[in-house]
Amino acid sequence: MHNGMKKPLIFDIKRASLNDGPGVRTVIFFKGCNLNCFWCHNPEGKSPDAQIAFFAEKCMGCGNCAKVCASPAACTVCGACVTGCPTEARRLYGKPYTVEELLTAILADKPYYHATGGGVTFSGGECMLYPDFLANVAERCQKNGVSVAVDTAGNVPYAAFERVLPYTDIFLYDIKALDSALHCRGTGVSNTLILKNLDRLQNSGKKMIIRTPVIPDFNQGEEVERIRAYCAARGLTHELLAYHALGESKREALAAHDVFRECQPLN
Repeated sequence: MHNGMKKPLIFDIKRASLNDGPGVRTVIFFKGCNLNCFWCHNPEGKSPDAQIAFFAEKCMGCGNCAKVCASPAACTVCGACVTGCPTEARRLYGKPYTVEELLTAILADKPYYHATGGGVTFSGGECMLYPDFLANVAERCQKNGVSVAVDTAGNVPYAAFERVLPYTDIFLYDIKALDSALHCRGTGVSNTLILKNLDRLQNSGKKMIIRTPVIPDFNQGEEVERIRAYCAARGLTHELLAYHALGESKREALAAHDVFRECQPLN
């Protein structure tokens, strides 16, 4: 199931990226994912809902978050504690954007795209959960001369791909494992639909780069070599992504959020 015209939340916009497709790129991170990868380095992108994270190491115990909170009984994720925190110990993940607002952010770096062969990359989370919204933004980018890349795990109905195909120049397509049981253990879902969509997408003639995160104690070694051979046999470009543990601190911060109990005055 996908969310059609539902407007997604955006949890980050990264400018001047060199690792998310060709050239210099602006990366738009959509919130919400239908995989549950245990190593996910963007855990703030899993839930489609807004979330507040608490980074304890930044907290100086001033208690200002509690003073500005309007909902002491239950957090409503209004973001007041984030705005009121002087050390940025709290962070709000998930903000609504209109198509026009996103387009403004994307076009700000248009000269760099043209100079380097770059553009915009829509990522997540899983941006393909919102195919109609994504197609609207991508079409506007195309009309403004900005190359569009879509970074996806491919676990959506193929109708979602058909919606965005006319406005996408390149797909960055994740293959985390070929072994179905291994894929299910690592991500919580089967890879049957993912591999089927990959075949159909390749037959569409669109440019593709297959990307594999190399995860210790999961796919490192033999499984990665199997993916390499799979891509080579199909004439597909394949890239390896290095594992890093940046997601751990964000997972802890998301779990630690508590408007009152986590940030009390020192006195």
